[in-house]
Amino acid sequence: MLYAVIPLEAILILYALGRSGLALILGVSFTLAIIYLWSSRHRFGDELMPLERREFPWLYDGIAELAERAGIVMPKVYLLDDYIPNAYSFGNTIVLSLGLFEVLDRDEVLAVAAHELGHIKNGDTMLFPVVTYGRYLFAVTTLVLLALGSNFVRLLALLLYIGYEVERSSFMKGREFKADETALRLLKVPMSLRKALEELKYYEDLRETVKVSGVPSIEPGIEREKKFTFIPETHPTYEERIWRITYEMNQLANRNLQ
Repeated sequence: MLYAVIPLEAILILYALGRSGLALILGVSFTLAIIYLWSSRHRFGDELMPLERREFPWLYDGIAELAERAGIVMPKVYLLDDYIPNAYSFGNTIVLSLGLFEVLDRDEVLAVAAHELGHIKNGDTMLFPVVTYGRYLFAVTTLVLLALGSNFVRLLALLLYIGYEVERSSFMKGREFKADETALRLLKVPMSLRKALEELKYYEDLRETVKVSGVPSIEPGIEREKKFTFIPETHPTYEERIWRITYEMNQLANRNLQ
């Protein structure tokens, strides 16, 4: 459904604004692309240290083995000098904060890395920015249509914007579950992913200040607000993910017994 809402919005803009609508779509898309490219080169590079095998051979070799099992090239791995446990990925890169090593054991850190590898393998590091920045494109075009369109166009614009937000939430939650499922297949100790999430949920409040919008991460709510909001959640809760992981592990165990 997410992919159906986008062309419908484009058709509505062209119907309501003609060539001006096409120029609007292209202009906003180009601007958002420039903003994303700039932010990905500058923001993600702050305080990151390349992972050296001589310093963490167990981590380097463990991620290399996971990547080989996933059938992808060894990703770039960086350490973030931050005491808050955090992890995210972009492009072919995984970032792990030093805070993870304070609260998780080795198997659990590798489980977090496996989740991020799952995002890379599944193409989420490319999809997430597009979907996230797409909401800004929808916001701008919806405001223009509300200002310049007929009552019919305004109604459709609002419905399409709401539809995009709902479908975006469902899409991104589904990708988080899929990354967990991929990680479970890659890990020698699948239970370590569940244990990692059970530990990390106690540090959720701390991570509210360090979330990186628009990239796949171990976080349960990249854009979650503490207060009530009409915008749907884009990430499942830790409890939802733990429940799904437990279910998937039971299914795997049952298949192995058959």
